[in-house]
Amino acid sequence: MKWKQVMLIVAISAVSAIGSVLLYNNFNSKKVSYAIQNGDVKIPANYAGFTENGFGSSEPIDFTKTAAAAVPAVVHIKTKIAAKKISNQLPRNGRNSSPLDDMFQRFFGDDWGGGGQMMQPEQRASGSGVIISQDGYIVTNNHVVSDGGSGVADEITVTLNNKKTYKAKVIGRDASTDLAVLKIDGNNLPFLLYGNSDNVKLGQWALAVGYPFSLETTVTAGIISAKGRNIGINSQQSKTPIESFIQTDAAVNPGNSGGPLVNTDGQVIGINSAIYAPNGTYAGYSFAIPVNLVKKVVNDLIKYGDVKRPYLGVSADQDKMDEGNGAYVGDVAKEGAAAAMGLKKGDIITKVNDVPVNSWTELQATISSYNAGDKITISYKRDGKDYNGSTTLTAKQGTYDAVASNVGTKLGAELETVSKATAQKNDIEGGVVVKKITAGGPFSKTKMEAGFIITSVNGIDINSVDDLTQAMRSLRGETVQLEGIYPGYMGVYRYPLVMQSEE
Repeated sequence: MKWKQVMLIVAISAVSAIGSVLLYNNFNSKKVSYAIQNGDVKIPANYAGFTENGFGSSEPIDFTKTAAAAVPAVVHIKTKIAAKKISNQLPRNGRNSSPLDDMFQRFFGDDWGGGGQMMQPEQRASGSGVIISQDGYIVTNNHVVSDGGSGVADEITVTLNNKKTYKAKVIGRDASTDLAVLKIDGNNLPFLLYGNSDNVKLGQWALAVGYPFSLETTVTAGIISAKGRNIGINSQQSKTPIESFIQTDAAVNPGNSGGPLVNTDGQVIGINSAIYAPNGTYAGYSFAIPVNLVKKVVNDLIKYGDVKRPYLGVSADQDKMDEGNGAYVGDVAKEGAAAAMGLKKGDIITKVNDVPVNSWTELQATISSYNAGDKITISYKRDGKDYNGSTTLTAKQGTYDAVASNVGTKLGAELETVSKATAQKNDIEGGVVVKKITAGGPFSKTKMEAGFIITSVNGIDINSVDDLTQAMRSLRGETVQLEGIYPGYMGVYRYPLVMQSEE
């Protein structure tokens, strides 16, 4: 073989080897690129760009300015409830009294706690609050200032972050939302601004500020974990609870109640109200009342002393309370706001004034944040199609035919909410008139007569058929006490009623 041929073969081999390597690398890089980028598949519109003001940001998250703005406006609330007698069921000198009782009575007189009397010792408690005006209005929880019943603590003191202490007076309370407004005499006090809880998003940062375990002002951080939570806690203090909590994992403990949940701009987005705590302390779930509901309730308490609730005039479909994707309408009140715009049973409310509604609790809280007389726009679904309508909220709850029929059937009577004119004429807030009693029904087994107006059940005020339904719902297999009046006759009439157990 000639030398030139040998060199040609070597050159061809070298070129072939280099070309093979280049082709392999090119092919392999395309495979890697495909695995990372998914080829030509389009990126979803809602894809999270973590490098944009997020985890990939070179600028660290800093809460110092937010904390500096919030801490001076958050107060420590301390309450005192005086010792009191809560029971006196046993006679001092009767057969149930003991020689020891007689001896103590001889030494201490009638004020001692023996003789079968039950004495509640003095109680002290504490919580938090947030100043919302420079002249000293403070928002806190109702349960922070409550005496454990229908009254308020005997003494309420407020201590600011600068250690200055004030005596506080209660301006108003609302057990349904667990909110209360206090007032202290002060000027140029630090205060926080309201944010907008409708704009709160899952995953955004939030800070809880308060006085847990009576410690000095404490700031904890977390994210918004969920919205529209109903945990049933307000039903412990109200027969008409309103709950649509913001859930966060910012650490909240006893003593934080009434303190603010703030966003990174230092605005109040909620009032911390409850924790989920199987062991009594923080377990990762805390709940705050959304500030849009707080604003409405607080404004009413300051202006009127109580809350003027607006009504849409719809009741929930009890079988679809937890369906999600909207509030399912179970019934529509006659002459209510919903009826005026044409809403019907079976409709699904999805938005109020373009704010999404995902559940019945969210609808309830959203409507409660408005005033009677406000005009709102409602988006809803009917038979799979989307509709929009407008209506004006009213101050009257209205009567539900289905509700009246249902409770009336169970009680054996034809029932109707009393008219406003009848209520005024008889000097009552409201009630339910028994128009007709069905033979063989529970009411027929009492001495009640048609025309009786029910005003309370077991001490619970009854102003409408819906109130009566709520009050009777849990009463099965027990005797309840109905109270009311007969128009034109003096006095309050009482009828014991034995409720039948349901199989």
